[in-house]
Amino acid sequence: MSTFEHAGQQATTLRTTRPGSDGEHLVQQRMGTTDRADRFYADQVLDRLNPRMREFVNRQEMFFLATADRHGACDNTFRAGPPGFLHVLDDATLTYPEYRGNGVHASLGNIEENPQVGILMVDFLRDRIGLHVNGRARSVADDEMRRAHPWLPADQVPGRRALVWVVITVEEAYIHCAKHIPHFQKVPARGHGRPWGTDDFKRKGGDFFGAASEAPDRGPYLPPPRPDADAATWRAEAERVLARAERHALGEGADAGAESTAGAPPFSGWFSRGTSV
Repeated sequence: MSTFEHAGQQATTLRTTRPGSDGEHLVQQRMGTTDRADRFYADQVLDRLNPRMREFVNRQEMFFLATADRHGACDNTFRAGPPGFLHVLDDATLTYPEYRGNGVHASLGNIEENPQVGILMVDFLRDRIGLHVNGRARSVADDEMRRAHPWLPADQVPGRRALVWVVITVEEAYIHCAKHIPHFQKVPARGHGRPWGTDDFKRKGGDFFGAASEAPDRGPYLPPPRPDADAATWRAEAERVLARAERHALGEGADAGAESTAGAPPFSGWFSRGTSV
């Protein structure tokens, strides 16, 4: 970014670099869409949430979350909750609670290695429009979040109690156009409503895709040693893996300086776990 000042007018912020990746810029040149893309960047891409975006976020009941690990392997998942469960802390910060799930924690694990995330919110019911938010995420313990933001609701539904919070610093926010978004309608709730946090096999969907029935074809699955079986050994190995990831991110190579971290404080992720959020 840079600034300039008209004579007698307030300083104005100007973009000096185009939004988006080098790859998308290359494809735009190849496809002849650079001018059209520049109009979209100039008119629609913000580095914050404006008032209409904040209002939109505050009434959403679901969103799609994209993450990737340090190798670039991607994961895309779905998050849902009561309206407003994705909270706007300010025009540059969002947060949402991670509920009890299947115990895999793929998204949180990716965020540990690579903080870049993408969120897509789609209003299928009323406005039939979408909002993209890209930024950097970190996880924060529930007690730390409540000390910093005591107004956050404490949900009494067991399956909607926050295990941790994900805090996202907004880097890009822009529209997803309406032309291909279907228009849905809500139907009345059936039975006992949504089974938040349940471990009931059938209520979770059972073996809908038949994956479990193919288990004999996959060969034996040998899970890694449980942390509680040898906590010290497991933690030491986890710290070695994360230390290698940190060195790789700094451009030192996956194996460079393999012994250089002896005696150093354990690496605890790509973000600071302080109380400041």
